[in-house]
Amino acid sequence: MNRAILDLWVGAFVALGFAALMFLAMQVANVSEEGTRGETITLRARFEDIGGLKVKAPVKSAGVVVGRVAAIRFDPQTYQAEVEMKVSAAYPFPKDTIASILTSGLLGEQYVGLAAGADSEMLKDGDRIEMTQSALVLEKLIGQFLFNKAAEGGSK
Repeated sequence: MNRAILDLWVGAFVALGFAALMFLAMQVANVSEEGTRGETITLRARFEDIGGLKVKAPVKSAGVVVGRVAAIRFDPQTYQAEVEMKVSAAYPFPKDTIASILTSGLLGEQYVGLAAGADSEMLKDGDRIEMTQSALVLEKLIGQFLFNKAAEGGSK
């Protein structure tokens, strides 16, 4: 085999390997916008504590990705975090939907979970979800447990 042809084949395989690595990196980085293809609506919710929630975190309902977190802001008037979500318009949610910040597994990524209510009126673009449940922060739970144990030991 000619040296030039061999170099061409090696170059093609290297380029193909690089393209495959880039594809895998994009999949691992979760760059794809699954759950938000097509038309979306913007929903907002306020939380006392968002824990480790990040922009582009999934918004799930019944375990299915229905959207993504678009922005997180701090409201200086209420001292709460306001989370803006882009949810697929194909999944209408009732006005009394509850938004919770949940964790995948014990120490996994955090996401927004939507629990649909029973109201006949649906949320529209720009609406705010009024009923929310903040993130469960493991450090706070451990601190409360240790404080309670210390208080029990001091009273004996």
